[in-house]
Amino acid sequence: MFGTSGIRGPVGETVTADLALSVGRALGIDAGRVVVGRDPRESGQFLLDALTAGLRETGTDVIDLGVAATPTVARAVRGKDGDAGVVITASHNPPADNGIKLWQPTTQAFDTARQETIADRIEAGEFDPAAWDELGTRRRQGHTEAHIEAILDAVEVASPPEVVVDLGNGAGQVSVDALTRLGSDVETLNAQPDGAFPGRPSEPTAENCASLTGLARETGRLGIAHDGDADRLRAVTEDGEFVGGDTLLAIFAREAADPGETVAAPVNTSLAVDDYLAAEDVDVVRTRVGDVSVAERASEPGVAFGGEPSGAWIWPAEALCPDGPLAAAKLVELAAERPLADRVADVETYPIHRDSVSVTEKAVVMEWVHEAVEDRYDDVTTLDGVRVDLGDAWFLIRASGTQPLVRITAEARDPDRATSVFEEAREIVSQAHE
Repeated sequence: MFGTSGIRGPVGETVTADLALSVGRALGIDAGRVVVGRDPRESGQFLLDALTAGLRETGTDVIDLGVAATPTVARAVRGKDGDAGVVITASHNPPADNGIKLWQPTTQAFDTARQETIADRIEAGEFDPAAWDELGTRRRQGHTEAHIEAILDAVEVASPPEVVVDLGNGAGQVSVDALTRLGSDVETLNAQPDGAFPGRPSEPTAENCASLTGLARETGRLGIAHDGDADRLRAVTEDGEFVGGDTLLAIFAREAADPGETVAAPVNTSLAVDDYLAAEDVDVVRTRVGDVSVAERASEPGVAFGGEPSGAWIWPAEALCPDGPLAAAKLVELAAERPLADRVADVETYPIHRDSVSVTEKAVVMEWVHEAVEDRYDDVTTLDGVRVDLGDAWFLIRASGTQPLVRITAEARDPDRATSVFEEAREIVSQAHE
């Protein structure tokens, strides 16, 4: 039921009002107050209504933030003295999808054990309805101002740069408000919330953010891009270069971690991050892919930062949720001290290839891949998917936790070697998919 970042899939197929109702009932068994919100997708309203009905039916009070950024909802669980939080969102997925993500009062997403509890309750039909006169209430409240104030407290910027923020028609207006309050001159793209994402696809990739890179190049502004629920952030330098996720991870991590501390990053992270941080005596510990897994590791002592090349950034001293608006302010703080373009130039990059293959049976394909790889290679790890270390290169084949895809990543310090290893991995997936 739960992937790498909550429940997610096509509306009317994987994600239905019946499922949302069941999640609400299951969560309400041991929750007295739950904070909820959603991204701008049209399906979000009826899914939120169904989820809220399930919660109230168990006697659980609901605080409804309406359309709000995922990190705003995650932070509000603690701020509103809630027992849990729920966001109806498919994050960066296409508009036909939606999803359900659950949050703890610590601002951390539900971990594996808590997710399994909810799934088991739903499967067993476990349900604890309240008496007719003890039903839960539903109240509309906001938490945006509290989120903004927390962001402002987390950074110190004397002379903030001009920025352009591409909201991708999502719920990230809190970034614009926070940066404006910091003193930045802010220009926006795709700022009108619209769950059809007419301005660009929700995922803030280099290809999807062409307008942002062009505007940053023309104006000399720092570029910031969010996905639909603003848990992700990607960046563009002042001269219009879209910053690679591994490079941005290295930059954020180096500023966040002191010598002797650790950074949490998933198994698909470039070795360039390890090399860049090693110069500061900062270690990188690998996790499963997904902000849930990164946050779990980031919650441990000695871990100063957690990040994913896809754009999820976690400062555990501030919050354990990926917080795109906080990342935007942190980026402005860094760029005010030294241009982002100069920082990017300091990070050596290695040839790394990433691609995704559409499949109908992820589990069947990955089972074949596991057997084939373990037969052919010596150094194989299965923390998440199948990762093969070839000494001078590595490749990773893993099933997406949120979409019907198998993802392939390959890296080497030599460009030709990186290409050959990537094709080697692609051929394995191709054979499995036949």
